[in-house]
Formats: sequence, C-alpha cells, structure tokens
Amino acid sequence: MSDDDDAVMKRLAQLEVEVKAKTDVDKSRKDAALAKVREQRAKQQAERDSLRSRQTELVTKKTRPVVEVEAEAEAEADDEGISGTLALAKRAHGVKQELQKKPKAGEKSWVKSGVASLLLGPLGWLYAGSFREAVPASAAWLAFGALASKIIPLFLLMPVLMVAMPLSGIAGVLYAMHYNRKGGRQRLFGDKDKKQLPPGK
Repeated sequence: MSDDDDAVMKRLAQLEVEVKAKTDVDKSRKDAALAKVREQRAKQQAERDSLRSRQTELVTKKTRPVVEVEAEAEAEADDEGISGTLALAKRAHGVKQELQKKPKAGEKSWVKSGVASLLLGPLGWLYAGSFREAVPASAAWLAFGALASKIIPLFLLMPVLMVAMPLSGIAGVLYAMHYNRKGGRQRLFGDKDKKQLPPGK
C-alpha cells in the first residue's frame, strides 16, 4: 500500500469514528428528548386525573346533601301524612262513637236536631243551638221565606234550598253534639273565646 492509501484509510477510519460518535450523541439526545416528552405527558396525565378526582369529589359533596335533604323531607312528609291520617281517623272514630251513644237525661238527640234543622232550616237550631245564633237566623229565615215566596218562583228556589237545607242539618247535628259535650247550648259561629255560654243561652 502506498502512503496515499494509508492516509485515505486512516481518514476513512477517523470519519467513521466521528460519524459513530455523532450518531451516539444524536441518539442520546433523542432518547433524552423522548424521556422528557414522556415525563411531561405523565405529569399532564397525573394533573388531569387529580383534577378529575377533585371535580368528582366536589360534585359528590354537593349532590349528597341534596339527596339526603330530599330523603329527610320525604320521610317527614310521610310521617306528617301518617300522623294526620291517624289523627283524622281517631277524630272520625270519636265522632262515630259519640253519634252512636243514646242521649242521656238532659242531653239533646243529634238525630232530632239534624232532622229538624234539615226540614225547618235555622228554626231547627232552636232545639239545641245557641239562642244568640238560632233566634236571629230563624227570623232571617222566615223573612227570606216570606219574601222569596212572593218574588222568586219555586223552581229557582230549589237549587238554593238543596244546598242550604243540608248545611242547616249539619249545623243542627253539631249543635246537639256540642250541647252534649259541654252540658249547655254552644255557639258555632263567632269568636272562639265567646263560644261557650251559660246553659240556656
């Protein structure tokens, strides 16, 4: 081999070493860049997961009390509905028992009071009702009857009587029940404080 060939071979070997060194440097840089990118992606994913878990926790905290409050409100409403139904049933049972009792001496019959009030209107209230209510109502009823019989035809009066007479009958029953409970005539209308009256008024 000539000296020129030796120089070329050495130069080629040197170039090969330089290329290899450059390739290794490029590869290490590429690996470092890839590792950095992976690290950044992992960090971003961890931040997203953390944010998601915090959002879920906040939503759960906000939703849970609403559900609990609604459940408590429903439970209270059910309790109130049951207690109201029981109270109504108890009162109805008490009224039924009271109506089934036969009137004792000095008590008023609710049947007589109801029938009289149903047939005669407020005039029937005089049997067991408060005179302060029954007398003015009876006078007004008689005046209305006298006036209506001259002015208003009977077929126009019938719808009014079909509503007024049953209401009057109910009032008569209530008067008798209150009379028997308190032992005297009681007012149904007006102030509650003035409802109880001395017997006979």
